Amino acid sequence: DYKSAHYLSASKDLDVGTRFRPLSLDVPKPLFPVAGLPMVQHHIEACASVPDIREILLLGYFPAQQLQQFVADMIAAYKIRIRYLQEYQALGTAGGIYHFRDQISSGNPDAFFVLNGDVCGDFPLQEILNFHTSLSTPSLITIMGTEATRQQSTMYGCIVEDKETHQILHYVEKPSTFVSNLINCGVYICSPDIFKRVGEIFNSRQDFYSCEDSEGTESIQLEQDILMPIAGTGQAYVYTTDRWWSQIKTAGSAIYANRHYLQLYHKTKNERLAVNGPDKPTIIGDVYIHPTATVDPSALLGPNVSVGKNAVIGAGVRIRESIILGNTTIQEHSCVLYTVVGWNSTVGAWTRLEGTPCDPNPNKPFAKMDNVPLFNAEGKLNPSITILGNDVKVPSEVVVINSIILPYKELSASTKNEIIL
Repeated sequence: DYKSAHYLSASKDLDVGTRFRPLSLDVPKPLFPVAGLPMVQHHIEACASVPDIREILLLGYFPAQQLQQFVADMIAAYKIRIRYLQEYQALGTAGGIYHFRDQISSGNPDAFFVLNGDVCGDFPLQEILNFHTSLSTPSLITIMGTEATRQQSTMYGCIVEDKETHQILHYVEKPSTFVSNLINCGVYICSPDIFKRVGEIFNSRQDFYSCEDSEGTESIQLEQDILMPIAGTGQAYVYTTDRWWSQIKTAGSAIYANRHYLQLYHKTKNERLAVNGPDKPTIIGDVYIHPTATVDPSALLGPNVSVGKNAVIGAGVRIRESIILGNTTIQEHSCVLYTVVGWNSTVGAWTRLEGTPCDPNPNKPFAKMDNVPLFNAEGKLNPSITILGNDVKVPSEVVVINSIILPYKELSASTKNEIIL
């Protein structure tokens, strides 16, 4: 049975999160709050809901002390064993699980999940487990897949499957031409036999490189080094889902993820959503307000707003499609649209913060979030959400549009389409 099944989060993006700046300058990217919870807590919550999972391991390159309190809080909240294992160097999605194979194998699990830390979604983990265990031919690795548009598919790992058996016949990571609409979601369930396969790759690299040139030989990717070679050999399968899924590569994608996690709360954690009532702010759609936050009853919030710990929202404030982080003050009659307001920031009265969303095209089925680069080909800033870093001060009666303000800045005037360093 699967009573000792493990979950492991091994991610290419559990690093410094360069594309997530300035929001990752003050907190590790996996701990950035989306819909009121750190990003990786959504993974933990999904895993903890699978009855047969016995332990959760977090792999990353962050110093252990940065996640120590978070791990303690998660153990208390979910009553499950959770450990953080720090990589001594970036080991890749497969190199990490091979390096910590003894910890993963303790308890003799029948299988273990691997979730990349930079993905978000409504993870059907129990369904993937059921699919994996019901296969007539044992699977070395089963991937969660979903459909993307023809144009967007080349930005992901593309899967060609046998429609009847769901066996993976061909796999290409970010192909230069169209291969398949079916893409890799960065969610896997693996047999412990995969360690033998990764070990063969590791040993072959040690033999190939001399000792002086061996730096980086332990960085092994599940996608390029494991999936591509075993595709078509009957050892890899795909479980396809039409549930919501996305990547969180940039700060703009955090707003999109925030919206969908708030929608998921209707089904899973409805008590987290704010409701209308006497002496309460007016709520439109899905809104999360931390219990310690103070929101004036005359404020209007929503849809798709998260308000963090100890935040203060003044009279007549209007907020929609935004994330307001902890210890922030939004003074009276300000308007905040498509914006992330960083920790400990202050927004003056009668001020307007506005960004431009880069949501998937609603007219294209299976369209995914585009991770638009910061600058276009002409060197100009692409329109995006507005971001205030940590401890930013915005004066009263100014307008900030499509701008990124780095931490510890104090604006003196309105700004549009600028990065304030």
